[in-house]
Amino acid sequence: MPEKQQQDSFEEQLAAALRDTGGAFRAADRTALIDAGRTRGRRALTRRRTGVLGGVAGVALIGVGGAMLLPSGGSDDGERSSAASRTTARASSSAAPPPVSGDAILKSLKELLPEGEYGASDARGSGEKPGPYAQVVFDDGEGAAAISLGFGRVEPGSPEVGQLTQCPDQTFIPYDSCDSSRLDDGSTLRLMRGYEYPDRRVDTKLWSADLVTAEGQHVSVSEWNSAAEKGAPITREDPPLSTDALKKLVTADVWRDVVAATPVRPTPSASAGASEKERPPAVSGEDITKTLVGLLPEGLNVVKKGGQETEFSYVVVDDGRGASMVQVNVQHGMDDVAGQLYGSGTTLPDGTRIATRQGIGDDRVPGVVMWTVDTMRPGDDGFRVVISEFNNGSAHGRPTRDAPALTMDQLREIALSEEWDALR
Repeated sequence: MPEKQQQDSFEEQLAAALRDTGGAFRAADRTALIDAGRTRGRRALTRRRTGVLGGVAGVALIGVGGAMLLPSGGSDDGERSSAASRTTARASSSAAPPPVSGDAILKSLKELLPEGEYGASDARGSGEKPGPYAQVVFDDGEGAAAISLGFGRVEPGSPEVGQLTQCPDQTFIPYDSCDSSRLDDGSTLRLMRGYEYPDRRVDTKLWSADLVTAEGQHVSVSEWNSAAEKGAPITREDPPLSTDALKKLVTADVWRDVVAATPVRPTPSASAGASEKERPPAVSGEDITKTLVGLLPEGLNVVKKGGQETEFSYVVVDDGRGASMVQVNVQHGMDDVAGQLYGSGTTLPDGTRIATRQGIGDDRVPGVVMWTVDTMRPGDDGFRVVISEFNNGSAHGRPTRDAPALTMDQLREIALSEEWDALR
């Protein structure tokens, strides 16, 4: 990418990637970060996640789109899903409820928490931009812990519901436990015990609960075993709220009132929608996986497959000398940034543009390397196929071998294969 990719992500939390991208912001302000990204449109998001490949392992991952805020197993982080705030196109025919102030949200949060003492706190009301949230430092006698509360809306039945409620793929987002379930009222709840940093460079724990109602209301609670999500000493062994306590907190009826009182943002204009529809539909992740596996050379054992609903897929292969992750992005509409992507590359006789890179795969994990072949076919659809591989079997994992399993010539052959043209 033009800027150095910083991909951690929960989520969610997601695709991680990207929790670190927003590391300078407080947890609750992820709402603003997510909203700003969405207003730039799906194509801008795609460029951001795979603009110029380089940097960290999993660089092509942060789909935040497709079906993966954080990469999830068969279908991720983002950015953290705790602050996701995409508006639904539904507009209520009745008068909107009165705004809920930040002070009222904080008051309700403290009433729902166990007995304890409070440190710094902050909140924003439902009528304030970019949206409501609350965060407190809470101490139940075992040590100070940050607790964050976020709200948003998603389209019922949309891929984003899965992003927020499915357990992520542990190839990219390590966690100790995760459970996704459907509640009696039709809501979907995800309870997860993970870590602030996917590479575990600091053992700050992050436990979270995400609730999406049948109407598309999203409530998220996050807690840490430190007084801040980043840059603060660990103050206790675990965050203060148990899984049952997180469930009770995130499902409280009062939070649905907060979402209901949050103004619905205008839907995109018809002209904006028309330009999007002119592009070919996003390529199926399942088709990408099938094509990639069919193009792999003999002698490689595929030990794992995954990806997102559209545009991205990965496999982990092993030739007997260690695991190696291979990932592919297939995208349309990238022609307007071709000069940026292939400025240092070459153009083949048929007009295909190609750039290759070999370098560091994860600057926080010594010894990880990343090899990439980035191609764009001729034509006005900006059809781009990018394949990258690593000498480890998971994002942020330690090297499993000296070099990736495929040679650069093999990567080039796969990226330039005519089989990809069937997905245009």
